[in-house]
Amino acid sequence: MSAAQLAARLDRLPIGRFHRTVLYALAVAFVFEFGDLNTFAYVAPALKEHVGLSVDDIAFVTSASFLGMFLGAVGGGRFADRVGRRRALLLSVAFFSLFSLLNAVASSVPTLAAARLLTGLGLSAMTVAATTYISEVMPAAHRGRMQAGVMAIGLLGIPVMSFTARGVIPLSTDSWRFVFVFGAVGALALPLIARLPESPRWSMRHGDAERAEAVLRRIETGIEAAGGTLPEPAATEADGGAPAARAGYRALLRGGLGRRTLLLAVAWIFQTLGFYGFVAWVPTLLADHGFDLEHSLMFSALTTLGAVPGALLAWPISDRFGRKAPIVIVSIGVAVCGLAYGLTFNYVAIVVFGFCVNALIQTFAALLYAYTPELYPTELRNSGNGLVYGLGRLSNIVGPLIIAGIYDGYGYKPVFVWIAACWTIVALAVGVFGPRTGKHRLEQLERTVPEPGGAPVGSGAAPSADVPADVPAAAAARAREAG
Repeated sequence: MSAAQLAARLDRLPIGRFHRTVLYALAVAFVFEFGDLNTFAYVAPALKEHVGLSVDDIAFVTSASFLGMFLGAVGGGRFADRVGRRRALLLSVAFFSLFSLLNAVASSVPTLAAARLLTGLGLSAMTVAATTYISEVMPAAHRGRMQAGVMAIGLLGIPVMSFTARGVIPLSTDSWRFVFVFGAVGALALPLIARLPESPRWSMRHGDAERAEAVLRRIETGIEAAGGTLPEPAATEADGGAPAARAGYRALLRGGLGRRTLLLAVAWIFQTLGFYGFVAWVPTLLADHGFDLEHSLMFSALTTLGAVPGALLAWPISDRFGRKAPIVIVSIGVAVCGLAYGLTFNYVAIVVFGFCVNALIQTFAALLYAYTPELYPTELRNSGNGLVYGLGRLSNIVGPLIIAGIYDGYGYKPVFVWIAACWTIVALAVGVFGPRTGKHRLEQLERTVPEPGGAPVGSGAAPSADVPADVPAAAAARAREAG
């Protein structure tokens, strides 16, 4: 079985028990990952009021958390490409569950910052391994909606956590500590992930064709046992001789892959600045702008109810319209609603626009989580995914400082002008430079990485409506590679 045949057999599959098992297992992990990721935003007002943390202290702890996310995404991304997606998932979930619990016993700004850094390391390592795993095991026609399904279920963790915080934090001056326990319960996902097989694409790429075949047969047998039918695999082109040499990590920064990395880095950096500029700071800014702590937490909790329907919105549009156009449209929607949020002090308008922002942000997240791993080859998929995701998280080390500087120097409303500008940059970058992916086989997208002259490099597979191909140029590129 060649890699092309493996891909054809994976992509022809209807959604069956195996795919639903993957969805539920990773969704449980994401429930606690998303909840934990947002705990500090809801604890911060209480720390400011009861512990005496300043806005600068909150910015410092938040920055430490994002440094940890950068290290976890980049290091964890490379780790999963070396040892496998499943093993990386197990270790990262165990890691963030442990250190999330240690947040609850932190007693000073430095210890809290250290705990958030280590928690962030595990959170990001899990995220990039999970999104890569989904892209590799789901059929091409369903990658987007299955990613949206995992997100939609996982995002239940945010309102659950936010309403838990809303109920627990006002009880006493130390009640904020119990909010951090939420992330530690993520260990419940470990037995579910342990039941998942290794990605057959990863196994095939690392020379274990027998293991890949065994996993594939297990999936196919399960579908047949449930009464499903297996369509014939699509015709595949010849592999073209010996397998290509494995690309090193530096390939992510050169040629066609380098340009994809640059595009995705811009998208991840500015969406992170815009996302956390809104989500992480709104409770604190509302409390500091005249709303009492109870009302600011309630407004924030109500707006998080938009998260799940937002992710579900990606379900019908991601695979139907591809990733590129929806990413652009949704980014513009976030910019408009975020700006409107900052220009009103009406209670109802705050909740409505906040709900819309939270909904569209999660629609965007489901789309970008599906889009990013599609643009990298199997041997570097998790590394590339982790690099750009990590750069986004790294950018938010300065993100809180930017928000604090704008707020201290210019006031409340300019903060939301900055947030809208971030989302506008994302829309322009993807709209102008982003390739289309849609329902294309991952291996086809690997072969169509553009070179400096604009011609794709690959095996000369038939061009599609979404991915341009130049067969002579591709053949010339293969000849150069052959020496």
